[in-house]
Amino acid sequence: MIKAKLFAITTLTFSLAVVCLAQPNATSPKGSNAPYTEGPVWTLTMIRTKTGLGDEYLKQITGTVKPVYDEEKKQNVILDYKILNGEASGPQDFNILILVEYLNWAAFDNLRDKMDPIVEKVMGTEDQRRATAVKRLDIREILATKTMREITLK
Repeated sequence: MIKAKLFAITTLTFSLAVVCLAQPNATSPKGSNAPYTEGPVWTLTMIRTKTGLGDEYLKQITGTVKPVYDEEKKQNVILDYKILNGEASGPQDFNILILVEYLNWAAFDNLRDKMDPIVEKVMGTEDQRRATAVKRLDIREILATKTMREITLK
């Protein structure tokens, strides 16, 4: 009788071990089961310029925004940036898209501490930056800003 109970317990334990080992392991070296791999994080800013003022806006940001991004890139605050220019598909659409690439979500931790000195160095005091921003209100509108992770499909 004791041999039968011992055999039953051993069989049950072995069966349970097999079932547990057959389960997918969340921490396996294979990683996530997602159909993609995660890449850098991008901030997208959608801008609509007033009719005929697209080049004027681009001239303005060439002297202000571009040097800030170049310095941030030099200091490894950002990985890269891109500016796309095109036609709006309608009156509520953007015609300029500014993309800024960050290494990952952690790059946003204490980001302002890293960016403020660069912005002040390139664009001047807070009053100077405010005056520049007010001028831009006459020629452009920021429609939206989104932050998204780049993915690569497996």
